[in-house]
Amino acid sequence: SKPDLQLDYGMVKKEFTKAKGSTPQDLRKVIIAIRSAKLPDPEQYGNAGSFFKNPLVDRTIFSCIRVEYPDVPFYPDAGNQMKIPAAWLIEKSGWKGKRIGNVGTWPSQPLVLVNYDGATGQEIYDFSQKILEDVDRIFGVILEREVNVI
Repeated sequence: SKPDLQLDYGMVKKEFTKAKGSTPQDLRKVIIAIRSAKLPDPEQYGNAGSFFKNPLVDRTIFSCIRVEYPDVPFYPDAGNQMKIPAAWLIEKSGWKGKRIGNVGTWPSQPLVLVNYDGATGQEIYDFSQKILEDVDRIFGVILEREVNVI
């Protein structure tokens, strides 16, 4: 039987069709290519991948956000909550491609914090804290770090 491939995320369907894919292996190649194009090479720039989790917000907060930002992307979740992409919140808060000293958000994926040149753990933490504070101030949404802070 034909595998049930999930193609309803971001650019996956478009790229999968363009690549004339049909198998799970083809899908894997497409996803790797999409991620590679969006993410920094860890050999060149230290990073931990996605730094923040996509937050779940209740429908009241979501409705308030949607009034001001009708284009807000979202995914309904179980219960009375909506999931909003953290990358969108970070970008709309003015942090996409922003750099302070040796730490910044990756220009094509603001969810990824990058150590450009010898930043300390404290510098990275402080940078992430500023993002958390701005997203909370602007949207009333508390982001949660996905990385483990030691």
